Amino acid sequence: MLLVHPGGPFWAKKDAGAWSIPKGEYEDGEDPRACAAREFEEELGTPVPAGALEELGTVKLRSGKQILAFALAGDLDADAVRSNTFTMEWPPRSGRMQEFPEVDRAGWFSLAEAREKLNPAQAQLLDRL
Repeated sequence: MLLVHPGGPFWAKKDAGAWSIPKGEYEDGEDPRACAAREFEEELGTPVPAGALEELGTVKLRSGKQILAFALAGDLDADAVRSNTFTMEWPPRSGRMQEFPEVDRAGWFSLAEAREKLNPAQAQLLDRL
């Protein structure tokens, strides 16, 4: 299973429970599959591999956000991931703005490894996979 690790200073030293599926938000009326493909490309720097996206259903994060997830069999060089970036003030209250990758790395994991790495709310997606 391909997982991504969030970029930025808050996540830098976190591992277990910090990884995620590539994801993003979509607007009302936007096609969720098209959004999933766009977010995948933004977070990994490469288009979604050819094939049909299989819907895995939704999960609810602790924050209250709902994630509609998709799966696809494919191949990708996790070491070649190049994410888009975001800007934030760092260190806090310093007045200095710094740019960080949205995703700082990606990796392939067995289902057992993924269960340990994934955000706990997303782990139930493994059962559906």
